[in-house]
Amino acid sequence: MLAVIHLTSTAYPNLARYKSEEFFKDPKNGGTSVLFSSIDDVPTKELSIVVPAYCEEERLPVMLDECLECLEDRFAGEPQFSYEVIVVDDGSPDKTSEVALAYSQSYGTDKVRVLTLEKNRGKGGAIRLGVFSARGKMILFADADGATNFQDLSKLEDKMKHLIGDKKDSCAVVCGSRAHLQKDSIAERSLFRTFLMYGFHFLVWFLCVRGIKDTQCGFKLLTRNAAKILFSNLHVERWAFDVDMLYIAQHFNMAIGEVAVRWTEIDGSKMIAVWSWLQMGRDILLIRLRYFLGSWKIDNKVKLD
Repeated sequence: MLAVIHLTSTAYPNLARYKSEEFFKDPKNGGTSVLFSSIDDVPTKELSIVVPAYCEEERLPVMLDECLECLEDRFAGEPQFSYEVIVVDDGSPDKTSEVALAYSQSYGTDKVRVLTLEKNRGKGGAIRLGVFSARGKMILFADADGATNFQDLSKLEDKMKHLIGDKKDSCAVVCGSRAHLQKDSIAERSLFRTFLMYGFHFLVWFLCVRGIKDTQCGFKLLTRNAAKILFSNLHVERWAFDVDMLYIAQHFNMAIGEVAVRWTEIDGSKMIAVWSWLQMGRDILLIRLRYFLGSWKIDNKVKLD
């Protein structure tokens, strides 16, 4: 079994992308294709928000309306503040890209860009390509369902300042957390689902990541250098990618913080409760085994700016 795992594993992640994924469309200029920036470039924005989206034509507008209203209000009060939102359509068969492009039309492509993937890669894979196209000194990734109150970004930024001070070239991660809501959620879950939840948290703690109560909240803020190192080394592209990312962050002794955020259950989740917990539990075991066996390797020499 261990031999099979080792032989079927790839030492380093595949960072290749299709040529079309290097460009975004400018709807104000006849849909002209424009080359994305690169994570290797000097940052030109204070903040990049990466929004992975798969079949989100219905939920995405609510999230983007809240996000952009918050960012525009901040820009009005802080003229030196600059931002971009990158919506990454993860190979959706619906009109996710068209919905997102309407925001590019309204706000302009300096503020809202749409990265349409040729095929579905998974949430982690979609975020990776969004990060690699980002211009921000800080990079936030946020779920397209809008479950986390976007105004809580300020809490993550305050925590980040506490972790790194004025050293913007530091490597740090701040995780939004729903751990404070756990007691209420247990009251609404069946005994079996509660058992699965605790089992998953134990596996994460025992095998991969310690010190973080909620690894799976889709609201995380990273410094640019941290984002480059982590997503250049990320092996897992689907639901358990957060655990892999935080495992790598701890490998590099990055500063990691956790902040409680307001969170609301939103209808339309792509996760199938029991199956997803079991699948992620399997993935956690495989993450630990592959690193332990040396089947997966971490590049300790990622070139930084």
